[in-house]
Amino acid sequence: MTDREQTGSDHLGRSGIDISGTVVDTHDESREAPRSMETIFGLKDVSVRYGNSLAVSDVSIDILQNHITAMIGPSGCGKSTLIRCLNRMNDLIPSASVDGEIIYHGQNLYAKDVDPVEVRKRIGMVFQKPNPFPKSIYDNVAFGPRILGMKGDMDEIVENALKGAALWDEVKDRLSDNALGMSGGQQQRLCIARCMAVEPDVILMDEPCSALDPISTGKIEDLMMDLKDRYSIVIVTHNMQQAARVSDKTAFLIVELDSEEKNRWGRVIEYDDTEKIFTNPSDKRTEDYVSGKVG
Repeated sequence: MTDREQTGSDHLGRSGIDISGTVVDTHDESREAPRSMETIFGLKDVSVRYGNSLAVSDVSIDILQNHITAMIGPSGCGKSTLIRCLNRMNDLIPSASVDGEIIYHGQNLYAKDVDPVEVRKRIGMVFQKPNPFPKSIYDNVAFGPRILGMKGDMDEIVENALKGAALWDEVKDRLSDNALGMSGGQQQRLCIARCMAVEPDVILMDEPCSALDPISTGKIEDLMMDLKDRYSIVIVTHNMQQAARVSDKTAFLIVELDSEEKNRWGRVIEYDDTEKIFTNPSDKRTEDYVSGKVG
């Protein structure tokens, strides 16, 4: 584990997480059990633009700790854009700009003194297509801890991450094999293990099962359910059944058009418990979408 020091910095939120670049002790015994109603992300009037084009408009929701939160909606509604705001991945797009506030453990993620690299250490991401490095299975998992200079037994770090991703039993006898030789489902779980190895606080998943077969999808879903006791998870998915199966809360986004129907952007129109979204939504547009009347 990385050498860390306690600090009384004003940057610290209530959970002792500093995203200004100062490395601190983030161990919190209360993370061992879910804190069901604590907010981990507070979004207030969040809008995203690419150049002059609005992509997401005025999103205000609270995302809860140790929950699985799903973002659903038609193509082009800004789901991926919105989830990438949560770890400042949109910063990597020169034309992107984010307005509003995203509060994470009491800190504004977009404050001037916040280090975006530190944000991405705390808030890991798993992408739509499995993207293992062309290295051994072992080196894939060890890559992040080595880069960060994490202390401890690397074999133990790798083993624990692979166990956490429900992959250890399948690969423990071939850790030196190239990761590109794994099945698609195994590669995606390896990417989750790689994310877990650096001890994040949150795991973002952008369509993590869209390229997988049903059996591999089931394994990833089971894994998500197991992980939410230790992590907060936000998932973007087009699969309504998947959102209904795994998530605790669901945000439904729609596409809005200007009067000339030339410009389009996404907006959250309903955010609630997943059961309510799928059985008794408050907005007719949500009902039409989850029932398959519109796509």
